[in-house]
Amino acid sequence: MYQLIVNRKNFHDFTISAHTPSAIGNGQLLLKINQFAFTANNITYAVAGDTVGYWKFFPVSNDEGIIPVWGFADVVESKSDAFTAGERIYGYYPMASHIVLEPIKIKNGNFTDGSAHRIELPQIYNRYLNTKTDSSYSPEGEAFQSIFRPLFTTSFLLDDFFFDNNFFDAKNIILTSASSKTAIGMAFLLAKRKASQNIKIIGLTSKSNVTFVTDLGFYDQVISYDNIASISTEKSAIVDFAGNNETQETLQNYLGDALSYNCLVGMTDWKHKKIGKIKGIFFFAPTQAVKRTTEWGPQVFQQKLAEAWLGFTKNAQNWVAIKETTNTEDLGALYLAMLNGKVDPSIGHIVNI
Repeated sequence: MYQLIVNRKNFHDFTISAHTPSAIGNGQLLLKINQFAFTANNITYAVAGDTVGYWKFFPVSNDEGIIPVWGFADVVESKSDAFTAGERIYGYYPMASHIVLEPIKIKNGNFTDGSAHRIELPQIYNRYLNTKTDSSYSPEGEAFQSIFRPLFTTSFLLDDFFFDNNFFDAKNIILTSASSKTAIGMAFLLAKRKASQNIKIIGLTSKSNVTFVTDLGFYDQVISYDNIASISTEKSAIVDFAGNNETQETLQNYLGDALSYNCLVGMTDWKHKKIGKIKGIFFFAPTQAVKRTTEWGPQVFQQKLAEAWLGFTKNAQNWVAIKETTNTEDLGALYLAMLNGKVDPSIGHIVNI
């Protein structure tokens, strides 16, 4: 039993320590987390841990925290009449081996965690799906679901947000960190809109990733960060997945009045994050999810998302390979590599200890 605990003031300072889960009470479940994805999105959870509240989901102390992840866990002990040992649950977990959950709002085996400290937190992170009733689940698709489902949901909501706002009258949609999986998901969806929308999808990435991003076929133009001046100065919107304020300042100065909207999404390049140096609006995916669920109804929202998800996963199998981490020593190395941005975008990382 283990958990990876991070110093909230110095992310390089972390420990993987022994962990004994608390005894469960009436109505609670003890789950063993046996598979989760590790992506750059998890680093964003850490960087935005205080401002958005990600540290509150699995609290440790004011100085330390556990980074949330998405994956699968099995019920190993149940004191709820609605669940039995062996049921497999997909959802939002700590980077640890076990968790105690308190199911409420139970329907068809799916539920919301009703733990007291999570009641006021965004419900999209508190909802858990039972694989026996999840129509999109397949055992062979678990790795893809762990890696891409939460990221693609953000991609889907971003694409819809821009469509919902007429792309902020922009001709150019500029995606930073274009090799990141959330950016790729958005580019995939935007590319499908080009037949009816007058937009150009531009990907910004590091020199080492230009070929990979170009070969995806979703972007109309792929350029490295040192070549921003090659972007046309037509009206543009930025979708920033990197959080590199030096890139932000360069883009804002270059585009000037041609910048119609600056959407802040990711913070993976946390070393270049300087508070107050850029002007933009942070995109909080649950807000758009609530808006569309209200307008369309939950069933239509889930249907639209499922259709988009199916098309994306079929495509993603052509350009991503799965790599599995199976021990805590390698988990520590993977954490540092992800923290320092030293990962291959063509690899999807699954932790299965």
